[in-house]
Amino acid sequence: MTDLDEGALLAAYDRQLRPEVPDPVPAGVTVERDGPLVRIRGLDKGGFLTYADLGGLTGADLDALIRRQVEFFTALGESVEWKTYGHDEPAELPDRLRAAGFEPEERETVVIGPVAPLAATLPVPPDGVTLREVTDRADLDRIVAMESEVWGIDRTWQAAALEKEIAADPTAITIVVAEADGEVVSAAWVRYIRGTSFATLWGGATLAAWRGRGIYRALVTHRARLAGARGYTLLQVDASDDSRPILERLGLVAVTTTTPYVFTPKVAA
Repeated sequence: MTDLDEGALLAAYDRQLRPEVPDPVPAGVTVERDGPLVRIRGLDKGGFLTYADLGGLTGADLDALIRRQVEFFTALGESVEWKTYGHDEPAELPDRLRAAGFEPEERETVVIGPVAPLAATLPVPPDGVTLREVTDRADLDRIVAMESEVWGIDRTWQAAALEKEIAADPTAITIVVAEADGEVVSAAWVRYIRGTSFATLWGGATLAAWRGRGIYRALVTHRARLAGARGYTLLQVDASDDSRPILERLGLVAVTTTTPYVFTPKVAA
């Protein structure tokens, strides 16, 4: 879909989706501001820093803002993620984050596309695989067991995070599993961002033995149909290098990149 205006899509993304604040805020989650930053705690395994823009901060003023986050999370003994964007100013932000002890993780590409063409398509999982929408904690635990295997790290914290979101507003998120012979082989979820044109897609991890069979595509199509039924017109994904080509073939376009920078307090010997 080459007629999509990437600049207009990026402007809509910046205007409607940033900062990324849960709405409603789940129980046990805190949201507070420090200048242009929004600081979120209690949802994921550590803290999260998000913003619409940095209000023109540069140099020593930007360093001071970064230092306050380092001091805040060091005092708590918690890690924190500062999510950066390739099109943001100032361009020096990544260097200043690294100088303060933040470490970059894998860069992803922000892709956006229209809901309607995908919502008009039936999801077609491979033979022997079924899609099912889930809410129970037992199913969430099965999802994180699968994701822990895929990524080779412990992701058990994610079940509690998803459970908090469901409890806060079960209409704001739909979680879908792909199952084969009773085993969760892939899972993904869609968040419906109230007051915007956007539904956002997350997850999509698939066990190695089941990749390349169309499961990811089927999960995207299924979630697009859910978004379309609720009146949403745009889909947004933070896409890995593996998923980006699939999403582009489905009509989404790249508008910017995003890189998480993570600060982890040092543990005293």
